[in-house]
Amino acid sequence: MGESKKVKIAKEILRLRFGQLVVNEKYKAGQFKIPIHLAMGHEAIAVAVDLMMDEKDKLVLSHRNIHYNLARTGTLRPVLDEYLLKKEGLAYAELGSMNLASEEKGVIYASSILGNNLPVATGLALAEKVKRSGGLVIVVTGDGAIEEGAFYESLLFMKSNALGVLVIIENNRWSMHTKIEERRTEIDLPKLAASLGAGYEKLDGNDVYRYVEKLKEVKKKILEDKKPVVLEVNVTTLGGWYVEDKERKEKRFIHPHAGPLPETSLVEWPEIERSANDPVFALQEHFSSDGLKKLSQEVLKSIKEEIGE
Repeated sequence: MGESKKVKIAKEILRLRFGQLVVNEKYKAGQFKIPIHLAMGHEAIAVAVDLMMDEKDKLVLSHRNIHYNLARTGTLRPVLDEYLLKKEGLAYAELGSMNLASEEKGVIYASSILGNNLPVATGLALAEKVKRSGGLVIVVTGDGAIEEGAFYESLLFMKSNALGVLVIIENNRWSMHTKIEERRTEIDLPKLAASLGAGYEKLDGNDVYRYVEKLKEVKKKILEDKKPVVLEVNVTTLGGWYVEDKERKEKRFIHPHAGPLPETSLVEWPEIERSANDPVFALQEHFSSDGLKKLSQEVLKSIKEEIGE
């Protein structure tokens, strides 16, 4: 991968982070009338998916979709205006946040109903097969939705009908404010996928460049084999905070499921966690700190100019 392309991808990671930080500041200021699910920590997979897609491919999203919409739209203003319910918004103030889609950008559908987008993506893939479009259907869901019957039934239908679908599971190990281990037994996704004859792949570490290359390989395999692939992506939804639990006499961690993040602010260097859990931090494996800070300043300046701040 050439250096100029590496820089462009790094700027995309930073743009998605800054875009969400701008939204968060306006959220804290009470400027939105709708609920919004931020996805800080999920930027690497969104950028990789955007780079993988061509004009024939179609993306189906869940309620936490801001990162994909920012990636596909390429700018903050239309998404921000949609959240502000302005007619200039990406969907003309008709879809808001959890259902935000734009066919023009390849985002065909997004759903606020847990697991609802899986059968929709299945039907879409069947239609694409009948039309012989040659494109790939990508559906994004989370670890909570795989508890729904729709997940199993959709995978079964996809495999039974030779539908090439990429099923991305963003696994942050939380359902609202409850950890997986507090809620249910583990689901062995590799075995579940294998039992249905579907493929399985896994990504973690937030190295966007590795994600880009892996998704290209997976897409090629899906289109050749004509069968679904489950891609589990380990993510950490960043921006959580602690509150005093007076009954237990300890601090309790609040997972950032939805709503504003009270302790996260818009700053020139938008790293939230100094670990590979943060895609912004993960960029340091490929660039110097000074180089990244310069890119960060350029991206932030561009975003502020775009939204007039």
